[in-house]
Amino acid sequence: MTDSHKSQVEDLHLVNLTKTFPNGATAVDDLTLTIPAGSFFALLGPSGCGKTTTLRMVAGLEEPTIGRVYVGDKDMTTEPPYRRPVNTVFQNYALFPNMDIYENVAFGLRRRKVADVDAKVRAMLDLVELSTLGRRKPSQLSGGQQQRVAVARALINQPDVLLLDEPLGALDLKLRRMMQIELKRIQVEVGTTFVHVTHDQEEAMTMADTIAVMNLGQIEQLGAPVEIYEQPKTAFVANFLGQSNLFRGVVSGTEGDNLVVDINGVKVALPTSLAGGRSGKLVLGVRPEKVKIGSSERAHELPRNQVTGVVTDASFTGLSTQYLVRAPWDQELIVFEQNLAASERFENGAEVVLAWEPRHSFALDADEDLTAGLDEDVLDTIDLVADLSAETES
Repeated sequence: MTDSHKSQVEDLHLVNLTKTFPNGATAVDDLTLTIPAGSFFALLGPSGCGKTTTLRMVAGLEEPTIGRVYVGDKDMTTEPPYRRPVNTVFQNYALFPNMDIYENVAFGLRRRKVADVDAKVRAMLDLVELSTLGRRKPSQLSGGQQQRVAVARALINQPDVLLLDEPLGALDLKLRRMMQIELKRIQVEVGTTFVHVTHDQEEAMTMADTIAVMNLGQIEQLGAPVEIYEQPKTAFVANFLGQSNLFRGVVSGTEGDNLVVDINGVKVALPTSLAGGRSGKLVLGVRPEKVKIGSSERAHELPRNQVTGVVTDASFTGLSTQYLVRAPWDQELIVFEQNLAASERFENGAEVVLAWEPRHSFALDADEDLTAGLDEDVLDTIDLVADLSAETES
């Protein structure tokens, strides 16, 4: 892709975008958003949150009920898909099985009778590292290779915006991770705006410059991956983007630059700078990998914030051990302990201390639903472990 094309790419603007279907269901609810030119942007959320409907309205495959779609200052809302500077890569790749890879990539150029097709196709195959496979059929390629062909076929038309609809969903885990790196490399090299729709948090955080977390047709939080992960604004974001331990508490005083928060009689510290002006009741959160686990004898070696509990489950995952620990008020807490040679190991029934640095906390409004954003399977697992632990004790 030429430097001149990079400089011509324009921002994508969605203004009051709403989609209500004939059955009365609202998939996208008054969405206003600017996606900067040349960025890698992720729309992240669970099935049914409105992310794919948003993508289809940008592509021209779905008509908004209300609202406008602009590329730069050009209103694209009523333009047919073929007249928009937008191309889409679907999960199933949609390659032409009767054409070889070269002809699949050349298809859009030939259709528009563009000059110098051969040089452009070869440059694009070089970009996606498939230059030696041009005369193979799609069926002769791996899933990752087919996905790169689909990207090449879309990018060769030099769109301002490339839409990726769950593009890695059909790949196995190892290949998916490799393709995350590949897609980011391609995006940086060509400078086209990538809008990536996914329900996979790792995909979004690995590739995107900016993530919009969607829920029920609206954006819950928008920002850089590290910002959203470290300081989520809602319980939905805290639970959907990774995992979190969330506690209901009340501010009971101050301690230097910290607020003192009472969680069921346990006093923990929360930096005033992270409280967002909150006082009285609030929800305090901490990510599982920020929590240390140790025996009561080692409590003096552990960070300031401490909660005692009993191990109800220990799962070895290779890089880490995941512990479920029941607090005195019967809440199941999650800890990810990195597996180091000197690490203590704790079995079910062990009495332990969980501890974390105050600066690793975050604060949410008191009326947040602590289960918002949790996968049903996660909720079922937590309930099952709690039930088994209760039966063991009885």
